[in-house]
Amino acid sequence: QVQLVESGGGLVQAGGSLRVSCAASGRTLSDYAMAWFRQAPGKEREFVSSISWSGSRTDYADPVKGRFTISRDNAKNTVYLQMNSLKPEDTAVYYCARSAGRFLPGLRAKIDYDYWGQGTQVTVSS
Repeated sequence: QVQLVESGGGLVQAGGSLRVSCAASGRTLSDYAMAWFRQAPGKEREFVSSISWSGSRTDYADPVKGRFTISRDNAKNTVYLQMNSLKPEDTAVYYCARSAGRFLPGLRAKIDYDYWGQGTQVTVSS
């Protein structure tokens, strides 16, 4: 079993920055791609960013490209999402997820991930 715990969310003004973290326990994350998704009220959960198991490949949804950066520290079993130039439309609960298979590149579909955290709220005020 893997437990994923997100942290670092909060309230920030538009234009500000936040870094959210996802710490894993139970099993190592080093062989698995990881991703961040988000869900705003009344909307579907959507892909934000992913990172391959090796960290060599990253992928970003168009709305966050150039503003968000995903990274991982396998020694700490932790994945990060640095969010800069935040906008009110970034307001959502942010979830991290672990890929269902080992040694995969980052993928965009929710079905490709089998473990999820409980989420952390990010609120951007205008």
